[in-house]
Amino acid sequence: MSRIVVVGDVMTDVVAVHGSPVARGTDTAAQIELTGGGGAANTAAWLADLGVPVTLVGVVGTDPAGSARLDELRAAGVTCAVRRTREAPTGTVVVLSRAGERTMLTDRGANATLSTVDIDTALAEAPDAGHLHLSGYMLLDEQSRPAGRYALRAAAERGLTTSVDAASAAPLRQMGGDRFLAWVRGIDLLLANADEAVELPAELAEHVRYTVIKRGPEGAAWTSRDQPPVEVPADRAIVIDVTGAGDAFAAGLLAAWCGGAGPEAALRAGTRLGARAVATAGARPVPFADLLVSVDHAGRGG
Repeated sequence: MSRIVVVGDVMTDVVAVHGSPVARGTDTAAQIELTGGGGAANTAAWLADLGVPVTLVGVVGTDPAGSARLDELRAAGVTCAVRRTREAPTGTVVVLSRAGERTMLTDRGANATLSTVDIDTALAEAPDAGHLHLSGYMLLDEQSRPAGRYALRAAAERGLTTSVDAASAAPLRQMGGDRFLAWVRGIDLLLANADEAVELPAELAEHVRYTVIKRGPEGAAWTSRDQPPVEVPADRAIVIDVTGAGDAFAAGLLAAWCGGAGPEAALRAGTRLGARAVATAGARPVPFADLLVSVDHAGRGG
């Protein structure tokens, strides 16, 4: 299978899974984990877990967090075309997760310094690449937007297929769906969740080849310019934490589609991996043995 190049954010996630609403001005009990995160890094890790050759393009700081994030990704089998910079610290996000919902407090840090040189260097080092996937956060941030747009152009010029994940509803709303759509016009595949899709213009099919809407517990849908929509249900799952579920879905879908699968099979591959992701805390793959233990504990209320 051809290599997939993933461009975007590499973060440290501080994930707090709390069973009751946050009590303002006092304490709320939570299960807290510090782990690797970032939409692009998560998708790359899930692709590597599936055995897909994958290169991650991004930027981290020269701080200990940057070293830890790179060590994790390399250990997971990801080829890291990730630059280290003294200009900013490695990005961090605090994730408050409860009952299938999560709220994020984000400091993008070094991610905002991604450059066109980073893109050219990574593509030159990946002659076996067949597809480029871009995290929408790169476009939603004014600083990294030129590099994000350049990545899509450079990939298309090299004959790669391209995809973009819309990333986040709130900044998309602030930026404007029309502007975002102008930046991704001509790509092969646009992924968005239901909230993000609301912020995008209705005439998506006129600008992108395929659109995939991630609907969480309601499954997913694939639409195109000249074919009837395809819908699949979600896989059954015990939900512990939804952080990174969309990133895992993207990895499953891209691995299948880039491997020659049709829309229905690609959607099912995505929902299957998404169900696996929500069964544990955190946004990265865990061994199936650990997953079974997590599900067992959840089922026992522990």
